[in-house]
Amino acid sequence: MAQPSLSRAIAKLEEELGVALFHRVGRNAVLSSAGESMAERARQVLRDLDALRAAAQAVGEGAVGRVDVAATSSSALEPVISIIAELREHHPGVTVSTSSALSATEVVALVLRGRCEAGVCASAERPVGQGLVSHHLRDEQFLLVMPPGTAVGAGDGTITANDLRGMHFVVPHAATAVRARFDRLAAEVGELAIAAEVGDRSVVLPMVLRGVGAALMPDGWDYLARRSGASVYRFDPPERIPQWLIHRTGPITAAARAFIDTTLSRAQDAAE
Repeated sequence: MAQPSLSRAIAKLEEELGVALFHRVGRNAVLSSAGESMAERARQVLRDLDALRAAAQAVGEGAVGRVDVAATSSSALEPVISIIAELREHHPGVTVSTSSALSATEVVALVLRGRCEAGVCASAERPVGQGLVSHHLRDEQFLLVMPPGTAVGAGDGTITANDLRGMHFVVPHAATAVRARFDRLAAEVGELAIAAEVGDRSVVLPMVLRGVGAALMPDGWDYLARRSGASVYRFDPPERIPQWLIHRTGPITAAARAFIDTTLSRAQDAAE
Protein backbone atom coordinates (compact mmCIF):
# COMPACT_ATOMS: atom_id res chain seq x y z
CA MET A 1 0.00 0.00 0.00
CA ALA A 2 1.31 3.44 -0.86
CA GLN A 3 1.98 5.79 2.06
CA PRO A 4 -0.78 8.32 1.16
CA SER A 5 -3.38 5.53 1.03
CA LEU A 6 -2.13 4.13 4.33
CA SER A 7 -2.27 7.56 5.98
CA ARG A 8 -5.84 8.08 4.78
CA ALA A 9 -6.87 4.63 6.06
CA ILE A 10 -5.36 5.33 9.47
CA ALA A 11 -6.99 8.77 9.66
CA LYS A 12 -10.38 7.28 8.74
CA LEU A 13 -10.04 4.58 11.38
CA GLU A 14 -9.03 7.11 14.05
CA GLU A 15 -12.03 9.28 13.10
CA GLU A 16 -14.40 6.31 13.40
CA LEU A 17 -13.00 5.29 16.78
CA GLY A 18 -12.65 8.79 18.15
CA VAL A 19 -9.13 8.16 19.48
CA ALA A 20 -5.59 8.65 18.22
CA LEU A 21 -3.96 5.32 17.37
CA PHE A 22 -0.55 6.83 16.61
CA HIS A 23 1.59 9.63 17.95
CA ARG A 24 3.40 11.53 15.20
CA VAL A 25 7.01 12.17 16.17
CA GLY A 26 8.70 14.14 13.42
CA ARG A 27 8.55 11.98 10.29
CA ASN A 28 7.86 8.86 12.33
CA ALA A 29 4.77 7.40 14.01
CA VAL A 30 4.54 5.27 17.15
CA LEU A 31 1.53 3.46 18.57
CA SER A 32 -0.44 5.26 21.27
CA SER A 33 -1.73 3.32 24.30
CA ALA A 34 -5.07 2.99 22.48
CA GLY A 35 -3.22 1.74 19.39
CA GLU A 36 -1.33 -0.86 21.44
CA SER A 37 -4.60 -2.10 22.96
CA MET A 38 -6.30 -2.29 19.57
CA ALA A 39 -3.34 -4.05 17.94
CA GLU A 40 -3.36 -6.76 20.62
CA ARG A 41 -7.08 -7.39 20.15
CA ALA A 42 -6.79 -7.25 16.37
CA ARG A 43 -4.13 -9.98 16.41
CA GLN A 44 -6.45 -12.20 18.43
CA VAL A 45 -9.34 -11.53 16.02
CA LEU A 46 -7.11 -12.56 13.12
CA ARG A 47 -6.07 -15.68 15.06
CA ASP A 48 -9.75 -16.55 15.53
CA LEU A 49 -10.39 -16.11 11.80
CA ASP A 50 -7.43 -18.38 11.05
CA ALA A 51 -8.91 -20.95 13.45
CA LEU A 52 -12.25 -20.86 11.62
CA ARG A 53 -10.59 -21.27 8.21
CA ALA A 54 -8.36 -24.07 9.47
CA ALA A 55 -11.32 -25.88 11.05
CA ALA A 56 -13.12 -25.86 7.70
CA GLN A 57 -10.01 -26.98 5.79
CA ALA A 58 -9.26 -29.74 8.30
CA VAL A 59 -12.50 -31.58 7.55
CA GLY A 60 -11.41 -34.62 5.58
CA GLU A 61 -7.83 -33.34 5.23
CA GLY A 62 -6.40 -33.54 8.75
CA ALA A 63 -4.57 -30.71 10.49
CA VAL A 64 -3.07 -28.17 8.11
CA GLY A 65 -1.66 -24.67 8.39
CA ARG A 66 0.94 -22.81 10.42
CA VAL A 67 1.36 -22.50 14.17
CA ASP A 68 3.53 -19.77 15.71
CA VAL A 69 5.29 -20.98 18.87
CA ALA A 70 7.29 -18.91 21.35
CA ALA A 71 10.06 -20.73 23.22
CA THR A 72 13.08 -20.03 25.36
CA SER A 73 16.37 -21.43 24.04
CA SER A 74 16.47 -24.66 26.06
CA SER A 75 12.78 -25.37 25.44
CA ALA A 76 13.35 -24.84 21.71
CA LEU A 77 15.92 -27.64 21.85
CA GLU A 78 13.74 -29.95 23.92
CA PRO A 79 10.86 -30.58 23.55
CA VAL A 80 10.11 -28.29 20.58
CA ILE A 81 12.54 -29.94 18.14
CA SER A 82 11.16 -33.39 18.99
CA ILE A 83 7.59 -32.12 18.67
CA ILE A 84 8.30 -30.68 15.21
CA ALA A 85 9.84 -33.99 14.13
CA GLU A 86 6.74 -35.88 15.31
CA LEU A 87 4.41 -33.38 13.65
CA ARG A 88 6.22 -33.83 10.34
CA GLU A 89 5.55 -37.56 10.61
CA HIS A 90 1.89 -37.48 11.67
CA HIS A 91 0.73 -34.04 10.47
CA PRO A 92 2.78 -33.17 7.36
CA GLY A 93 0.40 -30.31 6.56
CA VAL A 94 1.44 -28.42 9.72
CA THR A 95 4.28 -25.89 9.66
CA VAL A 96 5.79 -24.70 12.95
CA SER A 97 7.29 -21.21 13.12
CA THR A 98 9.27 -20.56 16.30
CA SER A 99 9.97 -17.21 17.95
CA SER A 100 12.91 -16.96 20.35
CA ALA A 101 12.23 -15.50 23.79
CA LEU A 102 14.67 -14.53 26.51
CA SER A 103 12.49 -15.57 29.44
CA ALA A 104 9.22 -17.20 30.46
CA THR A 105 7.76 -13.72 30.98
CA GLU A 106 8.49 -12.90 27.34
CA VAL A 107 6.92 -16.18 26.17
CA VAL A 108 3.73 -15.36 28.12
CA ALA A 109 3.64 -11.85 26.64
CA LEU A 110 4.01 -13.16 23.06
CA VAL A 111 1.08 -15.53 23.57
CA LEU A 112 -1.19 -13.07 25.38
CA ARG A 113 -0.59 -10.39 22.73
CA GLY A 114 -1.56 -12.80 19.98
CA ARG A 115 1.84 -12.87 18.31
CA CYS A 116 2.09 -16.62 18.98
CA GLU A 117 -0.58 -19.26 19.56
CA ALA A 118 1.44 -21.41 21.93
CA GLY A 119 4.58 -21.18 24.03
CA VAL A 120 7.01 -23.51 25.81
CA CYS A 121 9.16 -22.25 28.67
CA ALA A 122 10.70 -23.08 32.03
CA SER A 123 9.48 -21.18 35.08
CA ALA A 124 9.61 -21.83 38.80
CA GLU A 125 6.02 -20.54 39.04
CA ARG A 126 3.05 -21.58 36.90
CA PRO A 127 2.65 -18.97 34.11
CA VAL A 128 -0.57 -17.03 34.65
CA GLY A 129 -2.53 -14.39 32.78
CA GLN A 130 -6.08 -13.55 31.86
CA GLY A 131 -7.27 -16.06 29.28
CA LEU A 132 -4.07 -18.14 29.57
CA VAL A 133 -3.95 -21.93 29.95
CA SER A 134 -0.77 -23.57 31.26
CA HIS A 135 0.14 -27.28 31.32
CA HIS A 136 3.04 -28.73 33.31
CA LEU A 137 5.19 -30.83 30.98
CA ARG A 138 8.09 -32.04 33.09
CA ASP A 139 10.78 -30.90 35.49
CA GLU A 140 13.79 -29.73 33.51
CA GLN A 141 17.16 -30.36 35.19
CA PHE A 142 20.12 -28.00 35.31
CA LEU A 143 23.52 -29.36 34.30
CA LEU A 144 27.05 -28.20 35.02
CA VAL A 145 28.86 -27.98 31.66
CA MET A 146 32.64 -27.59 31.78
CA PRO A 147 35.51 -27.37 29.27
CA PRO A 148 36.61 -30.68 27.70
CA GLY A 149 38.69 -32.89 29.97
CA THR A 150 37.68 -31.06 33.16
CA ALA A 151 37.03 -33.38 36.12
CA VAL A 152 35.11 -32.47 39.25
CA GLY A 153 33.12 -34.26 41.93
CA ALA A 154 33.30 -37.88 43.03
CA GLY A 155 33.88 -39.29 39.54
CA ASP A 156 30.39 -40.75 39.09
CA GLY A 157 29.09 -38.00 36.80
CA THR A 158 27.35 -36.11 39.58
CA ILE A 159 28.29 -33.10 41.67
CA THR A 160 26.96 -31.21 44.66
CA ALA A 161 26.41 -27.49 44.86
CA ASN A 162 29.49 -27.17 47.08
CA ASP A 163 31.66 -28.54 44.25
CA LEU A 164 31.05 -25.26 42.42
CA ARG A 165 32.98 -23.20 44.94
CA GLY A 166 35.86 -21.32 43.34
CA MET A 167 34.70 -21.85 39.74
CA HIS A 168 34.38 -19.19 37.05
CA PHE A 169 31.18 -19.14 35.00
CA VAL A 170 29.77 -17.96 31.69
CA VAL A 171 26.29 -16.65 32.53
CA PRO A 172 23.39 -15.10 30.60
CA HIS A 173 22.04 -11.68 31.42
CA ALA A 174 19.45 -11.25 34.17
CA ALA A 175 15.77 -12.25 33.77
CA THR A 176 16.49 -15.80 32.60
CA ALA A 177 15.79 -18.95 34.62
CA VAL A 178 19.45 -19.99 34.31
CA ARG A 179 20.71 -16.68 35.69
CA ALA A 180 18.22 -16.82 38.57
CA ARG A 181 19.45 -20.30 39.48
CA PHE A 182 23.11 -19.22 39.23
CA ASP A 183 22.48 -16.22 41.48
CA ARG A 184 20.76 -18.43 44.05
CA LEU A 185 23.63 -20.95 44.05
CA ALA A 186 26.17 -18.13 44.29
CA ALA A 187 24.38 -16.80 47.35
CA GLU A 188 24.21 -20.25 48.96
CA VAL A 189 27.67 -21.56 48.09
CA GLY A 190 29.75 -18.40 47.74
CA GLU A 191 32.99 -17.94 45.77
CA LEU A 192 31.33 -18.28 42.35
CA ALA A 193 32.88 -15.82 39.92
CA ILE A 194 31.49 -14.55 36.62
CA ALA A 195 34.03 -14.86 33.80
CA ALA A 196 31.67 -13.61 31.07
CA GLU A 197 28.10 -12.34 30.85
CA VAL A 198 26.36 -12.80 27.50
CA GLY A 199 23.12 -11.64 25.92
CA ASP A 200 23.06 -14.34 23.25
CA ARG A 201 22.74 -17.69 25.00
CA SER A 202 23.79 -19.58 21.88
CA VAL A 203 27.40 -18.52 22.55
CA VAL A 204 27.49 -19.98 26.08
CA LEU A 205 28.49 -23.49 24.97
CA PRO A 206 31.19 -22.27 22.50
CA MET A 207 32.68 -20.12 25.28
CA VAL A 208 32.74 -23.10 27.64
CA LEU A 209 34.45 -25.22 24.97
CA ARG A 210 37.11 -22.50 24.58
CA GLY A 211 37.82 -22.67 28.30
CA VAL A 212 36.35 -19.30 29.30
CA GLY A 213 34.50 -20.89 32.19
CA ALA A 214 31.87 -23.39 33.28
CA ALA A 215 28.14 -22.89 32.77
CA LEU A 216 24.79 -23.93 34.17
CA MET A 217 22.67 -25.20 31.29
CA PRO A 218 19.22 -26.83 31.12
CA ASP A 219 19.21 -30.50 30.15
CA GLY A 220 17.91 -29.64 26.67
CA TRP A 221 21.57 -28.86 25.90
CA ASP A 222 22.84 -32.24 27.18
CA TYR A 223 23.15 -33.94 23.78
CA LEU A 224 24.87 -31.01 22.05
CA ALA A 225 27.23 -30.41 24.97
CA ARG A 226 28.38 -34.04 25.09
CA ARG A 227 28.70 -34.30 21.30
CA SER A 228 30.84 -31.16 21.37
CA GLY A 229 33.24 -32.75 23.87
CA ALA A 230 32.26 -30.79 26.98
CA SER A 231 32.34 -32.41 30.40
CA VAL A 232 28.75 -32.64 31.66
CA TYR A 233 27.65 -33.28 35.23
CA ARG A 234 24.28 -33.64 36.92
CA PHE A 235 23.55 -32.29 40.38
CA ASP A 236 22.91 -34.54 43.36
CA PRO A 237 20.35 -33.69 44.60
CA PRO A 238 18.99 -32.51 41.24
CA GLU A 239 18.54 -28.81 40.48
CA ARG A 240 15.14 -28.68 38.76
CA ILE A 241 12.75 -26.17 37.24
CA PRO A 242 9.24 -26.90 35.86
CA GLN A 243 8.69 -26.68 32.12
CA TRP A 244 5.33 -25.47 30.79
CA LEU A 245 3.19 -25.42 27.66
CA ILE A 246 0.94 -22.36 27.44
CA HIS A 247 -1.79 -21.16 25.08
CA ARG A 248 -4.82 -18.89 25.15
CA THR A 249 -8.37 -19.96 25.84
CA GLY A 250 -10.91 -19.78 23.02
CA PRO A 251 -10.69 -20.95 19.41
CA ILE A 252 -7.33 -22.16 18.15
CA THR A 253 -6.25 -23.28 14.71
CA ALA A 254 -6.08 -26.94 13.76
CA ALA A 255 -2.30 -26.59 13.45
CA ALA A 256 -2.04 -25.22 16.99
CA ARG A 257 -4.29 -28.01 18.28
CA ALA A 258 -2.03 -30.59 16.64
CA PHE A 259 1.03 -28.97 18.26
CA ILE A 260 -0.62 -28.82 21.70
CA ASP A 261 -1.96 -32.39 21.55
CA THR A 262 1.41 -33.74 20.40
CA THR A 263 3.23 -31.87 23.17
CA LEU A 264 0.88 -33.12 25.89
CA SER A 265 0.98 -36.68 24.55
CA ARG A 266 4.77 -36.72 24.62
CA ALA A 267 4.78 -35.36 28.17
CA GLN A 268 2.33 -38.03 29.30
CA ASP A 269 4.35 -40.81 27.66
CA ALA A 270 7.53 -39.55 29.34
CA ALA A 271 5.80 -39.45 32.74
CA GLU A 272 4.68 -43.05 32.35
